[in-house]
Amino acid sequence: MKIRMAVALSLLAASAAACSQGGSEAPAASPAATSAAPAPTETAPAAFADGGLRVALVSQLSSGDYFQQLVAGAEDEAKALNIELDVSSAGGDNDKHALNLEQAVAKKADAIIVDHGFAETIQPAVKKAVDAKIPVVAFDVDPGDSEVTTLDQDDHEIAGQALGALKQDTGGTAEVLYVYVAGFEPLDRRNETWTQFKKDNPGVTQTAQIGVVNGSTAAAVADQAKAALQAHPETTSVFAPYDEFAKGATLAINELGLQGKVKVYGADISTADIGVITAPDSPWVATSATDPANVGRVAVRAAALRIAGRDLPKSVVVPPTLLTRDRLVERKITNVQQLTESFPELATPDLARVPWK
Repeated sequence: MKIRMAVALSLLAASAAACSQGGSEAPAASPAATSAAPAPTETAPAAFADGGLRVALVSQLSSGDYFQQLVAGAEDEAKALNIELDVSSAGGDNDKHALNLEQAVAKKADAIIVDHGFAETIQPAVKKAVDAKIPVVAFDVDPGDSEVTTLDQDDHEIAGQALGALKQDTGGTAEVLYVYVAGFEPLDRRNETWTQFKKDNPGVTQTAQIGVVNGSTAAAVADQAKAALQAHPETTSVFAPYDEFAKGATLAINELGLQGKVKVYGADISTADIGVITAPDSPWVATSATDPANVGRVAVRAAALRIAGRDLPKSVVVPPTLLTRDRLVERKITNVQQLTESFPELATPDLARVPWK
């Protein structure tokens, strides 16, 4: 993830996606793509060959493993395309996010990537960019303008894969604690899948709903989850479709000693998440995710294509992969680089392919 909300629920965050999120981590190394990219079919346009192009990556997020990996992937791809990438982060402050976008417009960036955000605060600034004829790519946020290229994870599929694992593990009979906060576009889409899943599976009952997004989402959710699990001891599963939610639920289950009874089904992935999932007796047994570094690469390629005036779908969707604890432990996966090597489908070099790269 990755996700957005009003100032009162300002994102960490993502770290959501997955975000994603959470506390500070050591900066991620620029990860190399693991799927072979197609060979170039043409020479680079003069503007790219000569250098000097500037793309602004305007993020609502500022910390966490997920954010760092997304930026690392974007920087890696920008370097390969001879683009200068200017990264600004708002620390979860939606007003600052909009201000950073307005500043990118004022500086006449050649293209702008908007990473997450709250639609109501970001859309007026997006309109200023569009009016200034600056190409915009919006990741996991509704830009409110048809001239903007949207980049999203397939959030319905992310929820569907995680819930499919829950159904398989429980036989379709489960008492589920649900973690959700409305107003974040990815979470709202995942909620649509959860709502339909309950209709299609009458053996699945929601025991309670919790959720909060703030500067310490995982810790806050852990406190809520402990209270909910104690109030609803019949709970057998937690559906937490955002990795900070899943980490919080996992912490609560561990503290209550319920690892053998309650399992967590989450979304998103990062190196920190892998550590939580693969820890001994971890209740977090499945997550559906995209690789944040790959998402960063796709975003930069989409921006490059917009700068060059090339054809690009209005909506670019990155497909997720279901990752189970058993598979991660079996393959001895400890970080995202190993993950992408072991699961090459997480790399999508054909999405927003740049023909001169």
